[in-house]
Parts: sequence; structure tokens; C-alpha cells
Amino acid sequence: MLKVLKSGLLSTIQDLGRYGYQKYGVITSGAMDPEAHRIANLLVGNEQHAPTIEMTLKGPVLEFQEDALIAVCGGNLSPMIDGETVGLWRPVYIKKGSELRFGNPKKGFRAYLAIAGGLDVTTVMGSASTYLRAEIGGYQGRAIDKGDTIGWGELSEDSQQTFNELKEIAGSESHQAMDWFVATEFSAPIHGESKIKVMEGREFHLFTEESQSLFFEKAFQIDSQSDRMGYRLQGDKLELENQKDMISEAVTFGTIQVPAEGNPIILLADRQTTGGYPKIGQVATVDLPRAAQLKPGEQVSFEQISHKQAQYLLLEREKQIQQLEQGIKFKNR
Repeated sequence: MLKVLKSGLLSTIQDLGRYGYQKYGVITSGAMDPEAHRIANLLVGNEQHAPTIEMTLKGPVLEFQEDALIAVCGGNLSPMIDGETVGLWRPVYIKKGSELRFGNPKKGFRAYLAIAGGLDVTTVMGSASTYLRAEIGGYQGRAIDKGDTIGWGELSEDSQQTFNELKEIAGSESHQAMDWFVATEFSAPIHGESKIKVMEGREFHLFTEESQSLFFEKAFQIDSQSDRMGYRLQGDKLELENQKDMISEAVTFGTIQVPAEGNPIILLADRQTTGGYPKIGQVATVDLPRAAQLKPGEQVSFEQISHKQAQYLLLEREKQIQQLEQGIKFKNR
């Protein structure tokens, strides 16, 4: 059981999303950085879809009321256990009565806390993800707050083995981290002014030649009004060759729409199910985690790739994650 001493800016429980209900208008939600979420779970021996706590910019302060095995992945929000810096991207044993807190963000925007056994929360429509606007999923359908208590399930065999090893090494210390960590190809620093890989959208050809060039040649700034639903971008205005009424149709994570005023919007985890604005681009799935780690105020630019390239990059990334999973299991044994 852990107790929330301070809530942080926005900390919600997320898994990999609520699928199968978009036709009824129920959004998918889920982790903004699904890769960090998955790896955090792998590090503590959970299934990849198990619920984690997603922390945004300023994380919470948590008191562990029993021993636990944890991992923190994603952005570096300066995690500390009882005042001592704790490493990211590795399994960590934390002793009963210890306090995990997060400080100033050093790199990235979102971090994920996985606890061996998986967070014990009620699923709604097959998912533990928090859908804030509908107040369902996660912890009572809302962000976690001061005074909340959250438990977790039973440890898997792999989790128990890692837990026992680290607990023995820790002795009387409040925590103990593994001396190995995930390779930098997964945990490399996240920088502003990132180039995000993007494919042409369904209505790309309807934009003026100048707008098509600007989209891939100029940088855009992420507006402060951005949230889990979408990143609003500020920069050169993008225009259609001819104004056209659009039929509302399905959108997905990473769809880039352009409203009438010409400022693009990258749709994210809490996106609506359909949209009627022209779609100039689609973020490649492999780069969604990088996009999710960008902060308001930072700049982003786009690199054009083909659909075939995006498929290849995603398949290669999935192979790497499978290899990582096997490597973690080998290390933990």
C-alpha cells in the first residue's frame, strides 16, 4: 500500500488504453509515452499493460506503507527516496516507511512509476486508464490526490526473485537499486527542438504548396494550452488551396489536424474519437513516445517519412523491446 502525501501537478493511473469502445464515443486514454510505461512494467516483472502512475512535469510525494519493488521510466523528474537520488530505468527495492518524491524536471515531461504486482484499481470497460472528463477508470476516475491510498497485487515469480535479491542487499537501507539499467537507446535524453517522424496525412494534398513546405521545413512551438488531448502548435499558418467542408471521420494517436486558423494540433492519448478538420500529417507510432515527452514552450519540427518506413521502424522497435524483455528476465534470474 502507498499513501499520497502530495499530489503533484497531474498524476493519473494509466495502462495501454481502453480499446473497442470508440464507436460509442468512449476515448482510448492510456499512457502518453507507452514505451516508458511498458519498460517500467517489464523491469518489475509485470505484464506490459499493467497500470502505472503517469506523472506530468511535477510528480507526487508518496509514502510506501510496505516493502515494494518499483521502477521509474520516462522523463527525469528527479526522483528521490528519503532524500537520496534514485536511478531511472532499473528495478529498485523500497523499504516500508520510505518516501518517494519527485523534484524539478531535468529532461522530458512525463515519468512512469511501475510497482511489482500492478496497481490494484478497478477496470472499466477492460482498462484501468483514467478518463478524466468522464471520471472513469484509474483511481475513482480522477488524478490521485493527497490522502489517497493505492495497493498492488501479488508479485510474479520474476518479481519476487528480484525483490528478494535487492532486499537482501539493502539490509537496513531504505532502498536498493540494481547495478544495471536499460540501454541508452531506450533511455536516451529527450531534447527540445526534436524532429518527429511524420507521414503525409489524408488531406495533405489539399494544402497549398507553400503550406506543405512550411510543415516540414519550419519549427512550431508547443502552446501552453496543450494537454493530454492534444498539443496545440504555434508557427507559420497552414492553409488549404481551397476551403472545403470536411466530413468528420476517425482520428488516432498522432493525427495532426489543422483548424481554420491555420495552427496544427497533434492529437494525443485523450483525443476525441472523430475529427472534422483536414489532416496534414500522422506521427509515426515509433515517435509517439518522443512527442509525448515534449513540454509546452519547446519547439518541434517534422521529418517526412513514408508509410513503409514507419512500418519498418515500428517493427524494428518491437523487436528491440522483445529482446529487452528477454534480457531483463535473464538479468533478474
